[in-house]
Amino acid sequence: MASSFLCLSLLFISFSTADGFKMFVVSRCDFNSTELKDIEYMRSYYYNKIEVTRFDSNVGEYVGYTDFGVKQAKHFNSIPGQLATLRAQKETYCHNNIGVWYSNPLSKSGECPYVKLHSMTPASSHHPAMLVCSVYDFYPSKIKVSWLRDGQEVTSDVTSTEEMADGDWYYQTHSQLEYTPRSGEKISCKVEHASLEKPLITDWDPSSSMPESERNKLAIGASGLILGLILSLAGFIYYRRKARGQSRTLTHRPVHT
Repeated sequence: MASSFLCLSLLFISFSTADGFKMFVVSRCDFNSTELKDIEYMRSYYYNKIEVTRFDSNVGEYVGYTDFGVKQAKHFNSIPGQLATLRAQKETYCHNNIGVWYSNPLSKSGECPYVKLHSMTPASSHHPAMLVCSVYDFYPSKIKVSWLRDGQEVTSDVTSTEEMADGDWYYQTHSQLEYTPRSGEKISCKVEHASLEKPLITDWDPSSSMPESERNKLAIGASGLILGLILSLAGFIYYRRKARGQSRTLTHRPVHT
């Protein structure tokens, strides 16, 4: 998949308030790689939550979005050297800082998503079973999750959530498949993301369908059984050794006349 589009607001330049109104300026670098040709620099002026004026490196000058913004853009564009300075920001501001200031989020975009499959019983459905494919720890947010049945994509009885932010640059999403199990079939969850060189396919293992609480009970029961066998074997060995010791004592006891 092609690299997803990244948008980072690198710096809030200024804030000012007067009688409850707020004005601020944001410089932003939009990019899908660290190559200069793939970078767009924008400087936006906001007043009372409304963007009034913007400089865009792809346009090369200021553009207004309100009546006041149009006047501001005309004024900014008439200042000698103003546009030349801002046009240079694409390289001096964005290109020189993207890899330094945001190496952490950029490195996350190359990490593989974590996939977990589990089953559950649908509350109300004409299908007796439901599989849930949960995808965690991916960045950026754009991702495609689909289901395969014996290698063929399933297009019905599938519902998916939107990508949900975890608050630490990572996202998660969940996809559900309602289905009727068939003997010998193979069901898989397919994940496509910018961090993956090829789609990540995770096959469903029916043996893992037992709820975690039941698996814990089974594990505890098996551990108890093994412990009981070990104690029984130890007791049997102790009994045999004691019996042999008593037998040797009786054999070598002297006879008095």
